[in-house]
Amino acid sequence: MKNRGVSLVVYFIIGLAAVGLITQLVGNTSRFLTQIVFMVGMGALFLGAFYFVFVRKRTNSDETKKYKQAVKQSRQKYNQEQKSNYQKAVRKQSSSKQKRPSKKRTSHLRVIEGNKSKSKKRASN
Repeated sequence: MKNRGVSLVVYFIIGLAAVGLITQLVGNTSRFLTQIVFMVGMGALFLGAFYFVFVRKRTNSDETKKYKQAVKQSRQKYNQEQKSNYQKAVRKQSSSKQKRPSKKRTSHLRVIEGNKSKSKKRASN
């Protein structure tokens, strides 16, 4: 019931806006069109300013260029190629049917030798 009341209010506001637009269009057409052109122009101006201030600086920074260059060099060094989604799907289907032997990766962790001869005195001993 609460949702129906909200939707009625929204329909009422949209109806008032439509009536206002129609009366402006019929009563004072030249001013209405002037206001529409002005609003569209101001919107384009704000979007352009936003793009040049925020988006453009972020995309053309030196860090981004250096990062892209590093990625390119890394791909060349390790012969990594970008593969399409189709090839990945085909590979997943074929790999699910075949069992690959598991590779054991070398651990980069180091065991720290301590005093193992000392035993802790516990209440259970």
